[in-house]
Formats: sequence, structure tokens, C-alpha cells
Amino acid sequence: MSQTTSPPPQIKSRIGAILRATSGNFLEQFDFFLFGFYASAIAKAFFPAQNETAALLNAFGVFWLGALMRPVGAIVLGAYIDRIGRRQGLIVTLGIMAIGTVVIAFCPTYATIGLAAPIIVLVGRLLQGFSAGVELGGVSVYLAEIATPGNRGFYTSFQSSSQQVAIFVASILGFVLSEMMPADTVADWGWRIPFFVGCLIIPVIFVLRRTLEETPEFLAMKKHPTASEVFASALANWRIVILGMMIAVLTTTTFYFVTVYTPTFGKSVLKLSSQDALLVTLLVAVTNFIWNPVGGAVSDRIGRKPVLLTIAGLSFLTAYPALHWLVAEPTFGKLLAVQMMFSFYFGVYSGTMLGCLVEIVPAHVRTTCFSLAFALAAALFGTFTPFASTWLIQHTGDKASPGYWLMFAATLGIIAALAVYRGGRTIETREAVAA
Repeated sequence: MSQTTSPPPQIKSRIGAILRATSGNFLEQFDFFLFGFYASAIAKAFFPAQNETAALLNAFGVFWLGALMRPVGAIVLGAYIDRIGRRQGLIVTLGIMAIGTVVIAFCPTYATIGLAAPIIVLVGRLLQGFSAGVELGGVSVYLAEIATPGNRGFYTSFQSSSQQVAIFVASILGFVLSEMMPADTVADWGWRIPFFVGCLIIPVIFVLRRTLEETPEFLAMKKHPTASEVFASALANWRIVILGMMIAVLTTTTFYFVTVYTPTFGKSVLKLSSQDALLVTLLVAVTNFIWNPVGGAVSDRIGRKPVLLTIAGLSFLTAYPALHWLVAEPTFGKLLAVQMMFSFYFGVYSGTMLGCLVEIVPAHVRTTCFSLAFALAAALFGTFTPFASTWLIQHTGDKASPGYWLMFAATLGIIAALAVYRGGRTIETREAVAA
């Protein structure tokens, strides 16, 4: 009897648990950023087309198609994690992600194997998207469940902060590469070097993940739902999932704009040097890392709703004017200033949004519903940002037109935040009371 009533073992070191849990995010964003930064080179290597813009759209299209696997991964792998445990699930997601990374790094070019090249790259992206669909949700839920009382937003914010470390390291590698090699050499084969570095990091991350402890909250659950029960519950909570997706859209679109798309935007649209675009992205990664825990901590103190509405409102009002000012006369300083503004929006909003999503989804299917909400936001909006921005500029002739995409994302965030926190209580609380 004493064994059934004894409390589950506690996490030995929360700092160690944070590092082990977030290590997989490093690999995910490291590879995602490299794909965006070297999109032009990847387009030429795997997606031959009549002109550079068409090839670039092909590359960004594959980038987006991979992201469409995120909702599938969120449901399938999310159900697995909610049933089997946070620790084991995060090890599985890392394995799938690692396979996708290796496939892209070693894939021969179109000139070597023809049509098989873009197909292989697409398969690699689909595997990465399938894994990424639950990676963020699984890590966020893990951090939320080991958080100390009153600090859930602060703890979950480190999921996003860990991704910024990956952007920082990738930017450093790209900057060093551009300084050591001629641009033609980098475009021809040098772009693969950072991908190879990512492959070398994989074993280290596996070691870290294998030593991850299960969360006390999961161990304390008297019953873990079956896969069919998870699917049924996720379907029953579709309204919460959709609202969660709408809240997450501003995070995903802003993130992919300031990290994955900015290097291409700086080089191809603003005609700045690769070094300038990389340096801006590197500095953005640093500020993103800082603003995420700030946003989480502030929302722990004053609440999620005021932070979400304030940042979304500022983004709606300033996105297009800021980009219009930038493209009128592009300089390194102006690009840095605009990206610092977006970095502030992203970091504070993201740090708040993660805590919000964990709190509004049902606890017994927390990983599935959280992952599905964020995966839909990333798949339908966030990873579509580079493609949407390129398409908008091409069809409107307005280099500032990506601002309209960010304004749309901000609008969805405002509507969803008002719906979720209507009457001073979250939607989950209201529905629990009604039930």
C-alpha cells in the first residue's frame, strides 16, 4: 500500500534536466536555419529551374512541405509521448530527426543523380517535419511539468531560447565559412560543411537525451491514455487546438522571418552582403535568447493575456511601416534595427505563448494537443513565411510586402487571445466549470 501512495521521485537537477530536454531543439533549429540561409545554394544543387526565383521557390516549397508533416507527427508521436512517457518519446523524436538531417547532408546533387536528388531531399525534410511536429511540444510539456510553482512561463521559455543557441552557432559557422572560402565555392559545395557539423553533433545529443529523467507529474498520473483515447480527446478539444494554433501563429511567422528568411531577404532583396545578413541573424539569435525568458517571467507575474495582446498589437501597427522604412534605402544598420524590433516581439511573445499553450490544453493529452496546435501554426503559417514573403515581393513589386503577412499573423493572435482569456478565465477553465 505504501508503494502506491508514495510520491514519485523528484528531478535531481532542474538545470541539468533543462539542458538535456532542450538539446534536441538545437539540432532541429540548427538544420532548419541552415536550409533557409543556404536556400539559394540548395536550390541550385537540387532544384534546377529556368531562373533563380523559380529555383528558390522550389527550395522554399520543399521546406514548407516538410513542415506539413508536423501536424501528422504531433498526433502520432504526441499520442505516443502522452501514453509511454516524456523521456522515451523525446529519444524517439531525436532519432527520426537525426535520420532526416543525415539524408539532406549527404544527398548527391541533381547533376549527379537527376530527379532522385529533389525526391531524397524531400524525404529528408518530411522526416524532419514529422519529428519536429512533437519535439517542441514534448520539450515544452516536459519543462512545464518540472517547473517550480509560479514559474511555468519562465521554464517553458527555455525551449525557445535553446533554439536561438542553434541559430547563433549556425550563424558563426556560416560567417567563418564565408570568410574562408570564395562565394562560388560555398555555393558549389561549401554549404554542406555546416550540415556535416550537425551530423557530428547528433551522438552528443543522444547521450544527453538518454540520461533524461521522467517528469514527476507524468509518473504521478494514475492512468495513461491509450492511443485511441488520446486521438478521441484531441478531436473533442478541437476548439482549444484551433485557438492555440492562432495564438502561436505570430510566434512562428516572426521567428521564421527573422531567422530563416532574413539571410535570403538581406542578400537577394536588399542586396546586402552575405556577411552583413549573417551578422544580423547572429545578433538576432542573441537577443531572441534573452527576450524569451524575459517574456516568460513577465507573464508569470502579470498574466499571459496582457503580454500577448500588447506584443500582437505592436506587431500589427509597426510591421509594414518598419519594413517600408528599411527597403526605401537598405543599410546594415537599418536591417539590424528592424530585426532587433522583431526579435523583441518574437522573444517576449514566444516566452509567454509557450506557457499559455501548456495551460489551456487538457493535462492528460497535453503533449498531443500542445504539439498539434503549434504544429498547425508552424506548418500552415510559420514555415510558409519564406515562400509567402518571396511570392508577395514577386507579385506585388513591393519589397516591404512581407509586412502584410506579419500583420495577418498578429491579427490572428489578438482574436485568439481575446477568445481564450474572455472573462478573466482561460477557455479550459470555463469549459471545466461548464462540465
